[in-house]
Amino acid sequence: MKPVKRIGVVVHGGREAAVAAARTVHGWCAAHGISSVDIDVWSDQHSRRGSHEEAMAAGDPDLVVTLGGDGTFLRGARIAEACDAAVLGVDLGRVGFLTEVAVDDVERALRAVHEGEALIEERMTLTLRASRQLEIPSGMEALLRYGRGPALPPPRVRPGDPADSADLDWGVPLDVTAVNDVVFEKLARDRQAGLAVYIGGRLLASYSADAVIASTPTGSTAYSFAAGGPILSPHMDAIVFTPVAPHMPFNRSLVAAPDEPVLVRVLPRSGQVAVSIDGQLRGVLDPGDWVAVYAALRPLRLVRLGPTDFYARLRDRFHLADAPAAIADGPAPPFLRPTSPVPADLARLRLPPQP
Repeated sequence: MKPVKRIGVVVHGGREAAVAAARTVHGWCAAHGISSVDIDVWSDQHSRRGSHEEAMAAGDPDLVVTLGGDGTFLRGARIAEACDAAVLGVDLGRVGFLTEVAVDDVERALRAVHEGEALIEERMTLTLRASRQLEIPSGMEALLRYGRGPALPPPRVRPGDPADSADLDWGVPLDVTAVNDVVFEKLARDRQAGLAVYIGGRLLASYSADAVIASTPTGSTAYSFAAGGPILSPHMDAIVFTPVAPHMPFNRSLVAAPDEPVLVRVLPRSGQVAVSIDGQLRGVLDPGDWVAVYAALRPLRLVRLGPTDFYARLRDRFHLADAPAAIADGPAPPFLRPTSPVPADLARLRLPPQP
């Protein structure tokens, strides 16, 4: 990781602990000669900006620190990806999987980054091409505020990849990244969306459903999981496709390889379909429009103080309980690893730490 000269701070302003932690971050930066800036994505002084505009306004930080839960983290990650910064997520949320550093460890984490001792964990992200630039119909903005400020603007054409290029048959490349998921959801309450879903260019099926989801392994514990999808290790690369309430016998998820794009096309007589990226509405599709979701070239880089214990976190966050019948059969240790040296053929595997 390159030396950190500027830190951007994204704070959940509604939590006193997050505001106090932000003061700690700024104080640490001042003591170490590192510039820091608050990134207020909900500012009343300007409309919400795209990720590149937000990163430029913050002076293109080398590190983005988020203080809140997973929602705050996703807002910071969107900015970090735009300027190729790493993200340090400080956990002040409720059921988060993305933020792992405890608030009491924030100075230790900053020091580890500053001294080059922090671990950097890479996570696969998604990006999009579309049959046209995404738009949000006028008048819909007021319905989306929910008292939390304006919505994000539709994504622009990806820089350096003009929309009028000769390869427009392959769609308009959009300047957007998804850490968790891309959701295609019906707009009308009284009818389902009609969506043709293609995997690697081949028709999988046409769905009549409330929504369909394309998620990363990181996002497999979010909306996709709530809709019955599988949980994937965040250390792997894949695209999880999950339908939501499909009116058809086949209602299962499908796990595609990272080099197999998932294309969703709105059928000719379907109603309009909303496109949300990491929970934020970014556009509305009309019949005949399509969007292709595929692996982004650049992964998101997360700052960790140690190796991620994903399965312990999964057990803790979801309050997984052992089967009563299994408990009657005897206890199970939390770790299972011999104390002797690791054999050569196992040395490349992810193993629990030495007890």
